[in-house]
Amino acid sequence: RLAFNTVFRKAIERAEASDDIQGRISNLTEAITYFTFLYVGQGLFERDKLIFLAQTTFQILLRSKEIELTELNFLLRFTIEHTYKSPVDFLTTQSWSAIALMDEFRGLDRDIEGSAKRWKKWVDSECPEKEKFPQEWKSKTSFQKLIMLRALRPDRMTYALRNFVEEKLGSKYVDGTRIDLAKSYEESSPATPIFFILSPGVDPLKDVEALGKKLDFTIDSGKFHNISLGQGQEVVAEEALKKAARHGHWVILQNIHLVVKWLGTLEKLLEEHSRESHPDYRVFISAEPAPSPEEHVIPQGILENSLKIINEPPTGMLANLHAALYNFDQDTLELCTREQEFKSIFFSLCYFHTCVAGRLKFGPQGWNRRYPFNVGDLTICVNVLYNYLEANSKVPWEDLRYLFGEIMYGGHITDDWDRRLCRTYLEEFMNPSLLEGDFALAPGFLAPPNLDYSGYHKYIDEMLPLENPVLYGLHPNAEIDFLTVLSENLFKTLLEMQPRNLLAGEVSGQSVEEKVKNVLDEILEKLPEEFNIAEIMQKSTIRSPYTLVCFQECERMNILIQEIRKSLKQLDLGLKGELTFSVTMEAVQSSLFYDLVPDAWTKLAYPSTYSLAQWFNDLLMRCRELDIWTQDLVLPAVVWLSGFFNPQSFLTAIMQSMARKNNWSLDKMCLTTDITKKSREDYGHPPREGAYIFGLFMEGARWDIQAGVIAEARLKELTPAMPVIFVRAIPADRQETKNIYKCPVYKTKIRGPTYVWTFNLKSKEKPAKWVLAGVALLLAV
Repeated sequence: RLAFNTVFRKAIERAEASDDIQGRISNLTEAITYFTFLYVGQGLFERDKLIFLAQTTFQILLRSKEIELTELNFLLRFTIEHTYKSPVDFLTTQSWSAIALMDEFRGLDRDIEGSAKRWKKWVDSECPEKEKFPQEWKSKTSFQKLIMLRALRPDRMTYALRNFVEEKLGSKYVDGTRIDLAKSYEESSPATPIFFILSPGVDPLKDVEALGKKLDFTIDSGKFHNISLGQGQEVVAEEALKKAARHGHWVILQNIHLVVKWLGTLEKLLEEHSRESHPDYRVFISAEPAPSPEEHVIPQGILENSLKIINEPPTGMLANLHAALYNFDQDTLELCTREQEFKSIFFSLCYFHTCVAGRLKFGPQGWNRRYPFNVGDLTICVNVLYNYLEANSKVPWEDLRYLFGEIMYGGHITDDWDRRLCRTYLEEFMNPSLLEGDFALAPGFLAPPNLDYSGYHKYIDEMLPLENPVLYGLHPNAEIDFLTVLSENLFKTLLEMQPRNLLAGEVSGQSVEEKVKNVLDEILEKLPEEFNIAEIMQKSTIRSPYTLVCFQECERMNILIQEIRKSLKQLDLGLKGELTFSVTMEAVQSSLFYDLVPDAWTKLAYPSTYSLAQWFNDLLMRCRELDIWTQDLVLPAVVWLSGFFNPQSFLTAIMQSMARKNNWSLDKMCLTTDITKKSREDYGHPPREGAYIFGLFMEGARWDIQAGVIAEARLKELTPAMPVIFVRAIPADRQETKNIYKCPVYKTKIRGPTYVWTFNLKSKEKPAKWVLAGVALLLAV
């Protein structure tokens, strides 16, 4: 509050000193922006802080007429309805489709084709947001450059947006400042607690204890009370607060989000003890942020009265590997009588911990599901390592791998593919060759020799390569994908923060209702009629497994079409005022406005990551495929596997039809896949047995058509399409197991719950390489 008043007073003085009214307003705008940033922005994670700053910048620039609302709307929405194949090899289909969509930048596509070499150099540069655009495009405004960059290099938008804020507001907003607890303590008081918003890998207790040691507030002196809430510790906390308020002690209440029912009592106690308490009395609080607004449990009163502090978790291999080592000391390294083995495995274990924790940032390609790997897992594993080495004459590699991978870290893991990943990491990092010297933990990073504690830290600083997904076993493309997803989520949040009437009305001269009505009418006009199941069934008396799949798909499509038509007609009546506007109708209206698929449709549909425009085009394609199939109920020459609600049912039908034909037992069969060298157009009729399928994409690697094996992915080619795949069933004992990678197939990039099947793909490399790279086949990207 002191800082707030000081800065505000200075701003008023500057404003009053200005001769013109515009000068006064701009000075006050700057002051208010900066206060808000200080008291809101500093209590946010980096991503949220950037969203907050970008929204503030956009609003200021709109008011001062520096940017047009049409341009802002375009940047935030970026709706791509139709895709166009890129004529240049350095731009993806998505990027080229975005360029074709940009009416405000007519001629950009021609210039890129005409000066491909210059544009390729710009697109391929490491930080294109810092480079000048080729040709006359460099004269565009910085905001227009943001729009172009979002089309050409969406993965760099987080950095570009940060640069844009810095240019418009000043560097003080974007400079990362590590919060000094001593300064925050000076601003605190008995009535103003310090609230730590927890993030993974950050422990505020150490900082508080270090400050307490300097000021003589320690557990040994009896002036420091550390209570970790949960397990009935509320009574202990109440007593500690009472005692501390009377005698001027410090209290730290950890993880208050675990005691939801007691938080109301805590709010009252903090207010009660803040009055007439000892001037040295201080309260420190910590809690994890809620995953969603609905799960937010901390009372507003506690948050409003506290100084909120966030320390971002360390990012990158370098910071996290150091952080893993900081949990130990020289004494740990001297614990074991078998020093060489202990130190080697200990360091490898720290690297393993850093990999499994660091992979989380790469989303589903890193781990199918998110797991709370923590420092406790690592410290327990080090204790287990010490005990096992002391008790055995030989290093029990298999036992250690099992305990680390299945019990300690594996205890968190719920997905079978993630369990395979954890096991593969340990097989790579924990084996006898680790002790032989020249063992590489990652390309360009050898396991260190026998060093002391500070020597290991120095070795990391000097020998660890620059941050790269390769250090985790992933392909460099994983970084591009992760940054692109981050950027998309950021803009989605920014769009939802805009005033709806402003975005709808000022851009198109329409109200929200008129814009929604246009979208609604367009969907109803194109929505196909439902399939006549009775009529289709009469076309064939033979009920083969394939025809049953066709009937099931038509039935599910009918249910979805019925729901879309019903909800849109109800919304139409609601907009006309002929029907009472319900919560459901409001949710559909909001989704149509923001180009999102309504939840009511999603529940009856297939998993998809598309925006509404793309999703509806995809729905029409699925209906067309079913139309072709239902004409005569003959299996299409090449089946679009991605077009099924339930692709598993079609793959099972392949097994059933071959089991009947060959009189095989279904439970002793499996599918085998042969990747052809052809595309869909090369086939005129289906095979005698099995089926040809298409529509799959590979993530994490690519398929080498000539060699017929999985190969290293090409840079920036994130999800190359697969050729046609011939799928048939064989007895399980005949399947090939040598030089095979068991590749999971998922419906979307979300992976996890969208698992479909496992395809055995040929590989010259050992399968561990593809496991660590997170290689999978996807039905839609």
